[in-house]
Amino acid sequence: MTLLSYEIFQTILDQGSFAKAATILHLTPSAVSHSISSMEEEIGFPLFIRNKSGVQLTSAGEQISPHIQKIVSANNNLLQVVSQMKGMNTGTVKIGCTNTVCLTWIPDIIRTFGAKFPQISIEVYQGSYTDTVNWVKNGIIDLGILSENANEGLSFIPLCKDPLVCVTPKGYMPKDTTKMTPDDLKNQPFVIQQDSCDRDIISFLDTHSLSIRANCHILDDQSALTMVECGAGISIMPKLLLDAVKKDVDVYPLDPPESRTLGICCNNKDFLSPAATEMIEHIREYVSNIEK
Repeated sequence: MTLLSYEIFQTILDQGSFAKAATILHLTPSAVSHSISSMEEEIGFPLFIRNKSGVQLTSAGEQISPHIQKIVSANNNLLQVVSQMKGMNTGTVKIGCTNTVCLTWIPDIIRTFGAKFPQISIEVYQGSYTDTVNWVKNGIIDLGILSENANEGLSFIPLCKDPLVCVTPKGYMPKDTTKMTPDDLKNQPFVIQQDSCDRDIISFLDTHSLSIRANCHILDDQSALTMVECGAGISIMPKLLLDAVKKDVDVYPLDPPESRTLGICCNNKDFLSPAATEMIEHIREYVSNIEK
């Protein structure tokens, strides 16, 4: 097997198609098919299942895929280092994040980073905390932006504290009228997200031994906010989301105050590509400026 065969494998996986991979790599479809056939013959197992909707990995393909991703990523990093040595700022940086960060920070980060480094491409992957961690571990993305609570053994660079707040339908009034205590939350109908998206809120509820009555189990935070607006229940959410999405709801600070630490996660920082390293510094500067 060669580096080119690994790149062909990875491109097919990314594009979901042999034909699209051939176009991107400037190869003939037969050359792509021959490369995969040679890999399969050498390994002794089929790697892809082809059907009308595209391709999917076989069990053997799934086992070797993370290793191939790391090899291709390491080669791309090497090429970027060489380009940097020649005075060229080129390459690609891949970022993973949740819906909230995608709505708030990412548009400005893409715009400002692109203006500074026009030759560096940016790819954004949106998903849950669990998705982001897995993408980093498997080499699919370079950097993830998530809560420290969701980080699982990866390098973590703190960026800022994001307060958690209680969001209620219009007209709901806590005892204090200005803030929400754990006692106020007892026996209230709750709108919650999946654990993979809502790790900080689950941690808050566990800390205060709160057993909630969940009326809605929602995947994304915007939908959860809409459910609160229509009166389905109350919810705990990061303030960052409320700064970006405007709904007709009431927002109360928590007492005692709670927050999540947002930051950048990555594999070994010493082996990041120059483009990813530049992106880390750019994100840190961006967040520092908006926090002032």
